[in-house]
Amino acid sequence: MKKKRKSIFRMIVGLFVFTILATILFLFGRTYQSIKRVENYQPEISSALEKYQMQEHENLVKAIILTESRGNGVDLMQSSESAYGQMEAITTQEGSIDQGVKYLSEMIAEAKALGCDLATTIQAYNFGKDYIAYVNERGGKNTVRLAEEYSRDVLSPLLGNDNKKTYRYWRIQSLLYNGGYLYHNGGNMFYADVVKMNQQFLEWYENIF
Repeated sequence: MKKKRKSIFRMIVGLFVFTILATILFLFGRTYQSIKRVENYQPEISSALEKYQMQEHENLVKAIILTESRGNGVDLMQSSESAYGQMEAITTQEGSIDQGVKYLSEMIAEAKALGCDLATTIQAYNFGKDYIAYVNERGGKNTVRLAEEYSRDVLSPLLGNDNKKTYRYWRIQSLLYNGGYLYHNGGNMFYADVVKMNQQFLEWYENIF
């Protein structure tokens, strides 16, 4: 009986380890393919970086594209709302990158003027420019705690979620922080951390390939 139990236990552990490894390999493969798609837009990215004097932020721009669209679709940087106040208004990948880099450059300048860190700028790309002033009034440094407060108490109610309703969000950052959820209409409070992670993936890719 004991041998049978040990055998079953080993089988369960083996299956668990196999599942974890298979998941890691799947995610690695998907990320690799996504980065390759993003790299295909190097000419458009370089052009926008030069136009708005943002060359030092090349990897950040690529990480935002990776986060927003994985290099798929037309509005690669989800720039329509910052340009036109509505979704799906941009009709070319080049236009999306140009507007996205322009918008990012404006927020970097504003964050610097107010003494906020770069993570605040990145989070504001998801939340909107008002988040920069919000962080400035609370020390000038972005944290997940501040991002959650803004998402829950400011952005989410502003867009109709008065009851603080949440939904599942399966990312390692959210799973470790709160078990995996975001607030409806509240943006992504983990956005800066996700972009930072994608920047690291891009650096590994460029160093290896």
